[in-house]
Amino acid sequence: MPIETQGCIREMHARGCSEREIARTLGISRNTVSKYVRKGDFSPEPPVAHAPDRPTMRPHARTVESWLEADLGAPRKQRHTAKRVFDRLRDEEGYKGSLSTVERFVREWREAHRGAGAGFLELEWPAGVAQVDYGECFADIGGSRERLHALVVSFPHSNARFEVLTRAQRSENACWALAEVFHATGRAPAALVLDNATECGRRAGEVVRESALFSALRAHYGCSVTFCNPYAGHEKGSVENAVGFLRRNLMVPVPAAPTLDELNARLLEGCMRLLDAERTPGGPTVRELFGEDLAAGIPLPADRFDAVRWERRRADKEGRVRVDGSLYLVGPYWHGRDMVVGVRNSTVELLDARGRRAALLPRSYVPGGATVRDPATLIPALTARPRAWPESPLRAEVPPALREALDSASLAERRSVLRAVGRASEASGFAAAVEAGARICASGRLPDDASCDLLARRVASGGPDPAGRADLSVYDGLIREVV
Repeated sequence: MPIETQGCIREMHARGCSEREIARTLGISRNTVSKYVRKGDFSPEPPVAHAPDRPTMRPHARTVESWLEADLGAPRKQRHTAKRVFDRLRDEEGYKGSLSTVERFVREWREAHRGAGAGFLELEWPAGVAQVDYGECFADIGGSRERLHALVVSFPHSNARFEVLTRAQRSENACWALAEVFHATGRAPAALVLDNATECGRRAGEVVRESALFSALRAHYGCSVTFCNPYAGHEKGSVENAVGFLRRNLMVPVPAAPTLDELNARLLEGCMRLLDAERTPGGPTVRELFGEDLAAGIPLPADRFDAVRWERRRADKEGRVRVDGSLYLVGPYWHGRDMVVGVRNSTVELLDARGRRAALLPRSYVPGGATVRDPATLIPALTARPRAWPESPLRAEVPPALREALDSASLAERRSVLRAVGRASEASGFAAAVEAGARICASGRLPDDASCDLLARRVASGGPDPAGRADLSVYDGLIREVV
């Protein structure tokens, strides 16, 4: 009933009109007139909705309420959804109603029983504080699709966001990625907020024990740290949002790159571009606010932090060392010896007991493990036992000209050539050394130490014609200038 009509009823009644007359004049029923004549309070009432009557749910309401009450003590991911409630009612209670009716009942019950601490608080973060978290994504690296881990660093004061991709989520991967962000931005954050999912610390109840490598990184850059509850997203809501934001803006469509290092360089460039593309509502750009984050940060030390995890391992009888499920061939010469292994994000360094490098190999992330080797590590053993050359796996790794020369050489000549190639490998790398040896063999000579080393250095540097013919055109230019 419009409030104007209610006013007319009261006004006519006050003038002495009967209820019958009021009803006839206004064209409404006498019962309606009687209702508003006797109404004592016309103050505005709140526009609240009255609980609807759901006949199909009425017999089952107490049952559903008991299920939902029991959920309050169950793990969050093992509680009833509305669909699960519907399925149980149908199968166990003979419910004949619709799913939408159950969904509305469950929603209203949960709204009525929401805890006092539910909802979110608006938090203010000082400049210089960074939040850290991991996300997952896919990328095509070298033609193969890989599942990668994206370490995201977010500065909630400015909303600046950065990410670095790694193939694993170990402490050395996380510390390397953090150092990449620090050096890309030019400063280290004054404080880090992260959870134990980053492998930088482990929580046992209320106590968090940092990993030794992360503690070393903090000491190197001078950052403080706060470990938050991994299940309380509001404590690091900025970085939780940043994970999805960067995935949508930099990883769609699925990116492709020849190497992971190249893709990471592109991603950091993209993060820098986003600083200028965003602006706070009615305020400065994200880059301008990020300047305040940097000003509150810590200057970088002269040396970059080496995110390496050192372990001791014993080489097996073939000179292989097992690290994280993969075998790394340091060489038969090292069989049975104790080795010091440095595990980094992309390499595995093998040292002898006195700290001298025996091999530097790429790190393997193949599921189930793999065997990683540098062919150059086999050369010392073959030099000592040249008769093993025909059955050696190194034979298939060298160019045909060098292979044929070694096949037909005497044992003394074979030992000399292998020694020359091995020494050249130490300075120029295996690929350049065997290429140099092959070119010398193609010219009708056997490589010696001096010629193989010199030519291997030229091949590795991409200098003058490795065959030995220097480019003399520069002298022609000099002569013309003198004339």
